[in-house]
Amino acid sequence: MFKKILIANRGEIALRIIRACKELGIATVAVYSDADEDSLHVKFADEAVKIGPGPSNESYLKIPRIISAAEITNAEAVHPGYGFLAENAQFAEICESCDLQFIGPTSKMIANLGDKAFAKSKMKGAKVPIIPGSDGILKNYDEAKKVADQLGYPVIVKATAGGGGRGMRIARTKKDLENAFSTASREAAAAFNNPELYMEKYFENPRHIEVQIMGDQYGNVVALGERECSIQRKHQKLIEESPSPAVDDKIRKKLSDAAVKGAKKVGYQSAGTIEFLLDHDGKFYFMEMNTRIQVEHTVTEVVFGMDLLKRQIKLAAGAKIDEIIKDYKLRGHAIECRINAEDPDKNFRPCPGKIESFHVPGGPGVRVDTHAYAQYVIPPYYDSLIAKVITSGQTRDEAIGRMKRALDEFIIEGIHTTIPFHQKVLSERHFINGDFDTKYIETYFT
Repeated sequence: MFKKILIANRGEIALRIIRACKELGIATVAVYSDADEDSLHVKFADEAVKIGPGPSNESYLKIPRIISAAEITNAEAVHPGYGFLAENAQFAEICESCDLQFIGPTSKMIANLGDKAFAKSKMKGAKVPIIPGSDGILKNYDEAKKVADQLGYPVIVKATAGGGGRGMRIARTKKDLENAFSTASREAAAAFNNPELYMEKYFENPRHIEVQIMGDQYGNVVALGERECSIQRKHQKLIEESPSPAVDDKIRKKLSDAAVKGAKKVGYQSAGTIEFLLDHDGKFYFMEMNTRIQVEHTVTEVVFGMDLLKRQIKLAAGAKIDEIIKDYKLRGHAIECRINAEDPDKNFRPCPGKIESFHVPGGPGVRVDTHAYAQYVIPPYYDSLIAKVITSGQTRDEAIGRMKRALDEFIIEGIHTTIPFHQKVLSERHFINGDFDTKYIETYFT
């Protein structure tokens, strides 16, 4: 087992990793920017190294500074969390070259699976259902027209190096395609320094379902159920839950089997997620694979009764799956609400600033992951996530009831947050009935 790990991240996920390390008896090193000097991850780590000014491109994205921090503190491994450098193959490769264990898959695997077209071809080879689409990267607009005619409209063009909704455009008719293609290509070049696109058949109003997988260094993989991620705005998830109200035992087994086959096909190691689209007939299709721990890993932890971060660290240290994951069984239901420093009444405008008062909910079946506290100042430079509220129950109804109660108890004053928005969703009948898809927010809250 490692003696010391550097956490190359900030906020609630950095604090989450520190807690897992402490329970394993591993010393921790935090890195932080000028803007995060008072953040809890800095206070609770065993050591902390300042790496630059507030903007992430001058601090958390500066690979040489993070490597230097690891070297001067004699860290043996680096955990990237999510976001920032978590799926940066160059960062993982540099860690490997500096004899630092990157807690995640190999740099080659990150690079390969970050190429959406490559990942799709591998899943196809593993007999995992895939969304009909182009055979790899589109050479040019003329090829895009031919593929779209073959698939039938609507279609969607996507950046092969994309994520977070960037470099994606829908074309519902032939007239829309040229603008969709050129716009997505420009956006992909600007966001990812890679203008390459591929095309897929666009499914109207599907559900977004993902499967948590864990793989060891010996070819073994397990799937830990599915998460429902359809409640999202502009491709950014807002509420997640496990299990999905749309997935029965039969579909769950098919999803899990497909995820395991796909992960084994690429020799996947570490924690990861395979994302699917689920249509109204119960058919599912591979969408993409994420080579990191997810924000919403918490709901899986709750329903399976295990700490995924601790197991991810053990896998990186060479543990076998059957040594650390035994007799796993899905129990009950869990829901997560992401609490962001945003104003829902003003198009979810970010609201950085000082938190004047802060009281977190508690009681049976309530968990809150946060790095915030009273008098803490939310910096303007980063993602607006300030807390995750996770509730559980023996049934979905019980988990929803606890979430309503928890949000009523959650007091954050001084800034706007998404708590009022979540309260509205949790009382809306379609959500309560589990009758929703990826267009839910657009349909009922715009």
